[in-house]
Amino acid sequence: MRGVLSRVIGAAVGAELDKRDGSGGLKGAAVGMIAMGAMRRMGPLGMALGAAYVAKKAYDRRKSVRA
Repeated sequence: MRGVLSRVIGAAVGAELDKRDGSGGLKGAAVGMIAMGAMRRMGPLGMALGAAYVAKKAYDRRKSVRA
């Protein structure tokens, strides 16, 4: 289960980082893979940090749409 969860969070982190420049594509996937590897090595703390990053970005996006 942990492997699947780390892949999902890694993909979400890569997508969020790739949305900054707006180009999309391979760069986000590569960054997501690197982030996933780093999160796995950090253990549960890395998973929590990755999930918190994605949640914060989603919260900020929702907040800006409502404003």
